[in-house]
Amino acid sequence: MGADFLGHARETLNDRRVSNGELRFLGERLTEALRDVLRIAESRGAGRAVAAEDQK
Repeated sequence: MGADFLGHARETLNDRRVSNGELRFLGERLTEALRDVLRIAESRGAGRAVAAEDQK
């Protein structure tokens, strides 16, 4: 699903006829998707691994 969404985002950004409203909608959906990915990564411990690397 993520790969399909990313492909759609690329197509939308490459289309010069896309309206500001469509770009805003895309930005909102991409923001939601990134939030979800970060939440999943954190729940799996990636946040702790990154924090540990920062402390080195």
